[in-house]
Amino acid sequence: MNDLLIKNGTVVDGTGAPAFRADVRVRDGVITEVGENLAAGGERVFDADGCYVTPGFIESHTHYDASMWWQPDLDPLPSYGATTMILGNCGFTMAPLHPSQQAREEVMGIFSFFEDIPLAPFKEFVSWDWNTWSEYRQSFEKRLQVPLNYASFVGHIPLRLAAMGMDAWDRAATPEEIAKMAELLDDALAAGALGLSDNLHDHDGDNRPVPTLLADDAEFTALFDVMDRYPHTCYQVIVDTFMRKTGPDSLKRLENLLKGRKIRVQIAGAIPTLEFQKDILPAMQASTQSMRDAGIDVWPGYAHVSPTNVLGIVKSLIYAQSNDYVWHEVVLAEDHDEKRRLLADPEWRARARNSWDNEAWPHSPLQNPQDLYLIDSENGTGPINITLKDYADSRGLHRSDAMAEWLLANGTFSTVHMAPFPKDEGLTIGLMKDPQSVGNISDAGAHLQMLCGGGENALLLTQYVREEKKLALEEAIHVMTGKLAEHFFLNDRGVIKPGKRADICVFNLDEIERRDMIKAWDMPDGKGGTSWRFTREAMPARLTLVNGVPTYENGAYTGNKPGKFLSPANENAALAAAAE
Repeated sequence: MNDLLIKNGTVVDGTGAPAFRADVRVRDGVITEVGENLAAGGERVFDADGCYVTPGFIESHTHYDASMWWQPDLDPLPSYGATTMILGNCGFTMAPLHPSQQAREEVMGIFSFFEDIPLAPFKEFVSWDWNTWSEYRQSFEKRLQVPLNYASFVGHIPLRLAAMGMDAWDRAATPEEIAKMAELLDDALAAGALGLSDNLHDHDGDNRPVPTLLADDAEFTALFDVMDRYPHTCYQVIVDTFMRKTGPDSLKRLENLLKGRKIRVQIAGAIPTLEFQKDILPAMQASTQSMRDAGIDVWPGYAHVSPTNVLGIVKSLIYAQSNDYVWHEVVLAEDHDEKRRLLADPEWRARARNSWDNEAWPHSPLQNPQDLYLIDSENGTGPINITLKDYADSRGLHRSDAMAEWLLANGTFSTVHMAPFPKDEGLTIGLMKDPQSVGNISDAGAHLQMLCGGGENALLLTQYVREEKKLALEEAIHVMTGKLAEHFFLNDRGVIKPGKRADICVFNLDEIERRDMIKAWDMPDGKGGTSWRFTREAMPARLTLVNGVPTYENGAYTGNKPGKFLSPANENAALAAAAE
């Protein structure tokens, strides 16, 4: 019933090659024919006149690992032509697990804090019926149905916790613990994990370095030895170019550890594009080139959208990540009466002023009130649509006191919006054109009350192609499809070609937009009610197919959930043989 003939469209095949007029035939979830004037053979016909027919878009960096359990429609991704999402980034995954309940809950807490996802739904909706990563995959495939394909890394942080328990926060691993990590990594890679994801960047809400920052070279060597046995896997790592700016030192260390190995490496932040990162840009560029000169298969990861955040006091890591642990106390206060008490307390206010003046990073939003906009009032008291600086100056207040006053007046569910960080567009375009780079990074599925990563892919088509003409359409599609499929060794999709999986997007370039963020009050709060998350209205695609099944059509989500758990290079040979 899902056999389909897409007629009269212009194919952009995902390889970067010029667009061409062609029809596309889909049978049993596979593209079987691409050519002009194909005759219908009993399948349903979809008229793509005036539209482009492209591979479905790959969301290369998401954190839906947990939220897909309670938001299985993955709104708004189907309407934006997304067909595959990559999970398990930045060292944060939900497997493997340590036998102790404390260490298991630590995995939940880490994921909840760093990705700004409420903790209560983790306990209410996720089954947690696994220990190893292979068991985790089995549980997902048994219990979840979603409209996108998904593939996942195994995270170094849960590997450490599974092998070491709570000691993972405090010390280097013993040889026996390292051997256990290697065993667990081998289990994951054998079960189809994309590879190992890592974190050489973060500190938690108590200013503790994440466990992976305590790993010594012996630990990394053992894990890379395992990866060497699996040639179609990647090592994904985030380094710090944002806060403590230790990225250059991390790259030098990684070069020494990875030299001589045949491991593909994706480094988030390898080439930082924001203006405040210019002080370390030359060192990062030199280190990246040095790694490539040493024969390391390095792919810099980058976002085409400049980071922007919404500051609230319900769930946010912005204050802690800005090195302000006084305002973070308000976020940690679960009771809104306690939040209001703190905001009004003179002693807390004095500590908060000192923290903003002397502890917060100079480039953080807290130090730049001219870029913070009072927009979203819970009760409408206002004022709104002015900057925090203007509001503070008009009342003769310190910016921290001014924000506390505004939140007290407007309600503790109110939010303050940050202008995007200034970004080097020339450098961003250069990364898009680099044949070995990972784009379309969005953080979709995380930070649900700070941003909406879902839908950011549309900017490549609207801003960069249609309006500013900085990219050819073929280049933008390649960034989101064929190049990413190649990077992740998902060789059975990402290109419009006979024998490939029918993950397809059909859209009219003149009618699509990256829509503004809106609040959806549908996120479980773990107390029997709901809270809000940011989402977007539809782009809309005319048609989104996942494994040949429509997930978005005729302006609406279809309700179909044909997504599969993907493994690197897993189906390519069988599909190629079938096509021939």
